[in-house]
Amino acid sequence: MKIAIIVFPGSNCDRDARVAIEKTLGSRPIMHWHGDSELPNVDCIILPGGFSYGDYLRSGAMAAHSPVMKEVVLRANKGVRVIGICNGFQILTEVGLLPGVLMRNTNLKFVCKNVWLSVQTSNNIFTSGYKKGELINIPIAHHDGNYFVSDTELKVLQDNDRIAFRYVTASGVRHKSGNPNGSLDDIAGILNEKQNVLGMMPHPERAIDDYTGSSSGSRIFAALHTMV
Repeated sequence: MKIAIIVFPGSNCDRDARVAIEKTLGSRPIMHWHGDSELPNVDCIILPGGFSYGDYLRSGAMAAHSPVMKEVVLRANKGVRVIGICNGFQILTEVGLLPGVLMRNTNLKFVCKNVWLSVQTSNNIFTSGYKKGELINIPIAHHDGNYFVSDTELKVLQDNDRIAFRYVTASGVRHKSGNPNGSLDDIAGILNEKQNVLGMMPHPERAIDDYTGSSSGSRIFAALHTMV
């Protein structure tokens, strides 16, 4: 199992992602600098959370033009698995691997807390370790997590089992009190058409150990072993 974590200037969750991979899969990932366009052959690519390029211009916009991203897009289009977490999700929308945009939170404030998610599908490699409808508790930490997409594209996501997670309350109800950023349709994570690319705002790499609050996120990484 070979996994590459792309490191951008301003990444702050790349090492958390490394720890998550090491703990759940027992393998050491490649920490690949964004300026190196020669990406080695890997089974999965992770775009970690953080504030690439300080979030200047627009979150993820500058990182989308990093030399390595041309190769990431090429690999994703060939079927290599890609996970974009928080800022990584923003980057995936900027390069067109996922539809929509991530805008400022509706309260215009940075939000850092644990949230409840409802697993919307288990018919893909990333969420195969969960049951559909299962509630999981995972941290968020973002200022620009308000997901928006056109009505047409939203229907495509809904009709093709491409919504991976939705924000809910602790009792599993979809309500504005459970949506921390105003995301359309309470969306917290989505998949591409081939379902080999996952983008999500919550941080599963920060939820791999019950001693630190939750191990709910570990199953996303553990599921990757089935790719071997």
